[in-house]
Amino acid sequence: MSSASLRKKIGQMFMIGFHGTTLSDELKEMIGEFGIGGVIIFSRNIESKEQIKELCYSLQRFSVQNNEIPLFISIDQEGGRVFRLKSPFRQYPSSAELGRIGSEAIVNSNALSMADELLEIGINMNMAPVLDVNTNTENPIIGDRSFSPDPDVVSHLSACVIRAFHEKGIIAVGKHFPGHGDTSSDSHIELPVVNHRIERLEEIEFKPFIHALKTGLRAVMTAHVLYPELDPHYPATLSEVIINGILRERQGFDGVVITDDMEMKAISNRYTIEDAGILSIHAGADILLICHSRDKQLTMHESLLEAVEGGEIEEERIDKSLNRLIKLKKDFIKTTPLFVSRG
Repeated sequence: MSSASLRKKIGQMFMIGFHGTTLSDELKEMIGEFGIGGVIIFSRNIESKEQIKELCYSLQRFSVQNNEIPLFISIDQEGGRVFRLKSPFRQYPSSAELGRIGSEAIVNSNALSMADELLEIGINMNMAPVLDVNTNTENPIIGDRSFSPDPDVVSHLSACVIRAFHEKGIIAVGKHFPGHGDTSSDSHIELPVVNHRIERLEEIEFKPFIHALKTGLRAVMTAHVLYPELDPHYPATLSEVIINGILRERQGFDGVVITDDMEMKAISNRYTIEDAGILSIHAGADILLICHSRDKQLTMHESLLEAVEGGEIEEERIDKSLNRLIKLKKDFIKTTPLFVSRG
């Protein structure tokens, strides 16, 4: 295989954030030359409904024309305090508010409406629902993003979201495996540690994820959290024990595993961007999420290319992820309307 082809295969495993509100020359290079497989949209990329719609459609057209593969175009649109689409888009209640109401019908209706809004502007993946169980009232990052401190409530309401998203054609991403609910620190700032024994993790933290997989969840985001009872050495994002061992082998998940942002300090304070990328691939991740720095995106890509060419990572390992990514894209992303005039 040529170096250019391998470069694009590895590029499919990247989901990048970017600055700006249009399809820039830098974005064209990342997609056209490096074969980047996905982007994530933030508020910084949004000026108006028509502008974000044009951006998403132009990104998608460019990817299909240059790579013959569509992009994952993702967003964090949970509702409550985590949402990127401001007015005139509908504003949704937090998961905790919905959890207190406890109505599956209301959760389903909200998720269907949210999916319609995302599809209208060209987004095909939502980094939701949050499957974390809010058992720690001092948790600085999850809190009302979780449906409930009761794992059964989280399980049933999140399943409503997953089914509604999938019904409409939005890829749901359950997060943060294996559970970020009982942490006392924010992984954006430092590495949280959850010291529970395996019996407790299975009883509380794992439950919503297992239920979600049975519901048909196709994509999971990992937590930048250390679970010493599971793996005393590596946080979940970099842990082969947790991703390949628990999620894939024990739970039988053959869907797409997405890392949380690799620039968060739980990872970046302890690992170089090169080492973090290689470790996460060995652990079983399929998509590496880097939300801000183009230099770090390029550095990690180059390090993975060198690792494959040098034999540190087998090309077969890259192909496994590529096959999962292509399958998910084929099942969810419809590209034909991209080439039809939208008036």
